[in-house]
Amino acid sequence: MKLSILDQSPISTGASAREALHASVDLAREADALGYHRYWIAEHHDMDGLACPNPDVFLGIIGSQTERIRIGAGAVLLPHYKPFRVAETYNMLATLYPGRIDLGIGRAPGGSAEASIALSGNFLKNVRHMPETIDELRMFLHGGFPKDQHNAKIKPSPVPAIPPDMWLLGTSEKSAQAAAEQGIPYAFGQFMSDQDGPRVMQTYMDTVTANDQYTPPRKLAAVSVVCAETTEKARELALSNQLWRIQQAKGEGDGKVPSVEAAKRYKYTDEDLAMIRETANQMIIGNPQDVKQALTQMQTLYNTDEWMIVTITHSYEARKESYRLIADEMLADS
Repeated sequence: MKLSILDQSPISTGASAREALHASVDLAREADALGYHRYWIAEHHDMDGLACPNPDVFLGIIGSQTERIRIGAGAVLLPHYKPFRVAETYNMLATLYPGRIDLGIGRAPGGSAEASIALSGNFLKNVRHMPETIDELRMFLHGGFPKDQHNAKIKPSPVPAIPPDMWLLGTSEKSAQAAAEQGIPYAFGQFMSDQDGPRVMQTYMDTVTANDQYTPPRKLAAVSVVCAETTEKARELALSNQLWRIQQAKGEGDGKVPSVEAAKRYKYTDEDLAMIRETANQMIIGNPQDVKQALTQMQTLYNTDEWMIVTITHSYEARKESYRLIADEMLADS
């Protein structure tokens, strides 16, 4: 079983964006040493609690601080950008860090409507053209433009020996079908979806037609995990994450991840408690043995051999320790 990391670079209460970004660099270095397969960084815009609006720039730094782990975007929000520009950027990263670059793409806005307009104008129009945009990006990365097309006369330099590995990220059967129709790997974000994950993954496998670039079809699922030495401690650490989600849903707070102490003091409504129960069902919370058992049991249901783990705690050290404990339990012999 492969284990990977999706980092949203969350900003904790009492910390700055600079501290959050440095904590992400530290996490990537740790992941590299522990044997994680991939480290992906997410893209968000004008969001007070998340520090990375530009994975492209950040991956240049992450690559210089790591040695073997695959690194990538989770995801480049493609409706905001021209495919040629994305291909240029990720070809350059793949030239700097051969055989290590993943290009995850998504269709979400990653921020408010106002931020989307500032970035790309008519975002919804661009979303409607997503299939064509993905196809254009693939041809820039791998070739295939008809000779009479103007795009056939240009190339996204520098052209690396090993092109970026392109993935489509999503949270529904629609995105799974889109990835399958394009014949590209699919990453399902279970941690932010209420969809039936095994069904979504099966939809991908039922629909996908492998092509020369991606044979056989590949897929992974991203899940929310909080691990600590004891289950009791893990549940305590998870309180920050649960309150953070409540505050996001209610538009409360400053967007930053609250402390465990703040979560214990918070006056929860019945609706809040119902949301906690729901989110707890979407999370894996426990000691290393609990986490291993849960992922192993889910492996058959999701028909995947790779889990991408999302861990958000108020303490950056507790987050790093969570990943370390999981690696010690599950990757020590790999």
